[in-house]
Amino acid sequence: MELSVTLSILAAVSMAVIELASGNFVFNVTHKFAGKEKQLWELKSHDRFRHARMLGNIDLPLGGDSRSDSIGLYFTKIKLGSPPKDYHVQVDTGSDILWVNCVPCPKCPVKTDLGISLSLYDSKASSTSKKVGCEDDFCSFISQSDACEPNKKPCSYHVGYEDGSTSNGDFFKDNITLDQVTGNLRTAPLAQEVVFGCGSNQSGQLGQTDSAVDGIMGFGQANTSIISQLAAARNVKRIFSHCLDNVNGGGIFAVGEVESPLVETTPLVPNRPHYNVILKGIDVDGEPVDLPPSIVSFGENGGTIIDSGTTLAYLPENLYTSLLQKITARQPVKLHTVQETFACFSFTLNIDKAFPVVYLHFEDKLKLTVYPHDYLFSLRKDLYCFGWQSGEITTPDGADVILLGDLVLSNKLVVYDLDKEVIGWAEHNCSSSIKVKDISGAVYSLEADNLIASSTVINGNPSQKN
Repeated sequence: MELSVTLSILAAVSMAVIELASGNFVFNVTHKFAGKEKQLWELKSHDRFRHARMLGNIDLPLGGDSRSDSIGLYFTKIKLGSPPKDYHVQVDTGSDILWVNCVPCPKCPVKTDLGISLSLYDSKASSTSKKVGCEDDFCSFISQSDACEPNKKPCSYHVGYEDGSTSNGDFFKDNITLDQVTGNLRTAPLAQEVVFGCGSNQSGQLGQTDSAVDGIMGFGQANTSIISQLAAARNVKRIFSHCLDNVNGGGIFAVGEVESPLVETTPLVPNRPHYNVILKGIDVDGEPVDLPPSIVSFGENGGTIIDSGTTLAYLPENLYTSLLQKITARQPVKLHTVQETFACFSFTLNIDKAFPVVYLHFEDKLKLTVYPHDYLFSLRKDLYCFGWQSGEITTPDGADVILLGDLVLSNKLVVYDLDKEVIGWAEHNCSSSIKVKDISGAVYSLEADNLIASSTVINGNPSQKN
């Protein structure tokens, strides 16, 4: 039987929904910067921190070696264990596991500047907690050596990042409790067993109080990710999507088949640790911008990464320079540098009328439209800065990488179909609804304003597909 899953994000404090054939699950999702006035240094610091970890390796002691980005802009409150206890975790499209801080953990963060309470998972306090051994199938997903002896050792992990941060611990099985939606605006709690990392030793930036949470919930492509575990346990399609509002922190995050709006797609580059795509060209209102030879020669290896956890958009230096020259040739402005990296200028007119639209073209003729109000942001009245950044991000062999974050993804419904190995997007108002369908053909309209996070039962029936 094929089921569908749905998550939704509201502005500031929002909700996410996972839809099964019999209903949905609901939990709160919050934007890291919601309700805050963003400073330039905060945006760049966030991205620099993320990229250091994104380009590092996950080094599992059992031989697993993959890459992960670990600090996302969105975090959610989930419940683990029996009785259920609340934990705040990053929602991360690049990580491949769910892990939370656990007892005992002398170096785990004890406070955060995000306005939430931090908790440590205690396996002894949960009646449904089970330690994962080396003989477990989950452990075989990450083990590529005989270092783990069945029936003798727990299935352990060590996550190491390029910035020096680490997380160590063992894997456990326990219930994750979500609010099941059994119809439109009708919910009831339901528990499902998942495997997650129990981190007993964290170091480096993971303990910083400005953005500390209880852990990370990965929606990456590996068999160990949350979406893969949901798919394996309930025969759910490995499809998820998001529609992000990078001003208010709202939008929709959905796991499952989207009925509308219709989305065109481009192939994901296979066997890549991130969501890599093939960029074919860039133009400024129809005038082509030359791509760097390294991006062109990288070709089907996919030198462009889609990453909703990155705030800005990072380009190789020569591409960044060419793009800004094309844009400012259409609308001359006097640029000056703010905080050493941001190209800013004074301007009093309507930016959408004055500046050109930028188009990015991908394999299979998929186009990404970036409007002036997307790539320009107001630092203060009549002072604007470019969100395009000179990234200087490269692969281990020195090839240039383009990293596209919220700056170009906002106000678009972005769909990741891991089963078909494609990604796509459509222009969409992220404060409005989308429609998803389940195996019965019932279509649910997911509108952020109408979703609730409690298990209160409200009468309602799904609409039927015409």
